[in-house]
Amino acid sequence: MSVAAPRDVARMRTEDFDYALPHDRIAQEPPAHRDASRLLHVAPDGTLHDRRFAELPGLMRPGDLLVANDTRVRKARLRGRVDDGSTVELLVLERVTDGIHRCLVQPAKRVRPGACVVVSDALSATCLGLAEEHPGARDMAFTVRAGGDVEAAIDDCGTAPVPPYIRKELADAGRYQTLYARGAPESAAAPTAGLHFTPSVLDALRRRGVGWTTVRLNVGLATFAPIRTASIDDHRMHEEAYQLPSDAAAAVMAARTAGGRVIAVGTTVVRVLESCASSDGTVRPRSGRTRLYIKPGHEFRVVDGLLTNFHQPRSSLLVLLAAFIGTDGWRAAYGHALSNRYRFLSFGDCMLCWHAGA
Repeated sequence: MSVAAPRDVARMRTEDFDYALPHDRIAQEPPAHRDASRLLHVAPDGTLHDRRFAELPGLMRPGDLLVANDTRVRKARLRGRVDDGSTVELLVLERVTDGIHRCLVQPAKRVRPGACVVVSDALSATCLGLAEEHPGARDMAFTVRAGGDVEAAIDDCGTAPVPPYIRKELADAGRYQTLYARGAPESAAAPTAGLHFTPSVLDALRRRGVGWTTVRLNVGLATFAPIRTASIDDHRMHEEAYQLPSDAAAAVMAARTAGGRVIAVGTTVVRVLESCASSDGTVRPRSGRTRLYIKPGHEFRVVDGLLTNFHQPRSSLLVLLAAFIGTDGWRAAYGHALSNRYRFLSFGDCMLCWHAGA
């Protein structure tokens, strides 16, 4: 079961979570086969082992439980023009209400309240005002010609919201979607730790006696906004909607009761489970919005293992990893990955690590 991390509550600088990431280590496209990605196994004793993702089932024990984020990524990136003819980009973050969506605008200075962005002959969006979440965030009222459906029009006009550090055009938009994604498309980015799974890996996990369940967190600014403050304590996490279904809560509690380990597929799952856990580790069905910011000193109540990609410097995701395996742990793992030419970020390789006592 989970053991609380050492309560290192000293004020930490954001620069403590910096590292040199050469541009050629940032994966510009996914591997030919999802499960061909590399996996760095950080064993419970801290030793490092180079694996392939297809070997994941062999690193699990019968009775372990994998918990994944089944959110579906929307075609969130829209390109349009404002009145002076300038080109702008809208990244649809979330629906505020019918027809109104919160968007991240680039360049933000071109879209002030009242400005209209023409996306296509059928779709346009008017800026209602600035949103507090981010200097570039705007609330946009979308209009569809002839009263069509806004969500369908965004889907028709939008493209996969791959991060800006990926400069190569994605040949298959489906590769920025997990195979198990379901429901309406509501995320502005993929839960990338799940991109490696294939039917054969899932089947091998089942045959080994490893459980599988899903929760949902709609990925938005809280996940991918960088830390811009000098101290990590001053960073403000944004809210993201989540759901922990009753069957998932039951699966987590059954695994814990039977002595199995709970492994989160990605940092978004860690935040859902830890948001829903009581002080004794009990997890109950719940839905809502979370701004949980996990940093060193956090007492993990549910999660024993973490499968995650390699994250950007100075990100809240890296801070979460440091809380999970310690500052020395993440630095050793990232140093090894860089020295051994692992691929980083969304389309890159991944690592499996364990919390103390797992």
